[in-house]
Amino acid sequence: MGRLTNKVAVITGGAGAIGLTTAKLYADQGAKVLLVDLNEAALKSAVDTLGANHASYFVADVTNPDQTKGYIDAAMERYGKIDILFSNAGIEGKVGPIVDTAVEEFDKVMAVNVRGVWLSLKYGIPAMLKSGAPGSIIITSSIAGLHGFAGLAPYVTSKHAVIGLMRSAVKELAGTGVRVNTIHPAPIEGRMMRSIEEGAAPGAGTQAKSAFAALIPAGRYGNPDEVGNVALFLASDDSSYCTGGCFSVDGGMSAG
Repeated sequence: MGRLTNKVAVITGGAGAIGLTTAKLYADQGAKVLLVDLNEAALKSAVDTLGANHASYFVADVTNPDQTKGYIDAAMERYGKIDILFSNAGIEGKVGPIVDTAVEEFDKVMAVNVRGVWLSLKYGIPAMLKSGAPGSIIITSSIAGLHGFAGLAPYVTSKHAVIGLMRSAVKELAGTGVRVNTIHPAPIEGRMMRSIEEGAAPGAGTQAKSAFAALIPAGRYGNPDEVGNVALFLASDDSSYCTGGCFSVDGGMSAG
């Protein structure tokens, strides 16, 4: 019997590296998974990989209330309940100093990374409470939610903000059996870091990666499965006494 047998999970950002890797781990442990993303082609490919008996998808803009309610309703209609909500969708925004960042760029990052999480809680919590069983809400923050980084102010701000959402939700859900935690990855191999590297050093992304890796005590970027395994722990009953926690997956960066 798997660690998530008979459980239902909703994963936003489900077509990205962390979302899809986590979905595979969840499915391997017996869960049914609804993947949410904007990229329908990537979602279809993900479901083909996971198998239609383990997963389905819903195309949604996480900043849109109606579409957020839509993916929550879809999970309830297809699977009858929601045990796990992995609010993982996020964008990095453009790299640059605060004074050169467009207001529209700041608003875009905050909309996806904060409003999107808030909406997932607004519509997801009632569904999870209706489901009755103990549940787990997991929010992807970042090492940037614990420390400041030059050139990434909107992203850093957004990732600090979701810790506040998590802590408020913990208080509101006390005694319900639904626990809430954040995950804080350091740089993880994938599209987002390629974008940040190129933004930090246009045309010299490889050198930027080496410089970033040198800041990590482990000496390397993490892999999506290293985040996914923590998300699996938090989704499972193994974490039944874990709520209100900030779980770093950062190769030692949060050590200072």
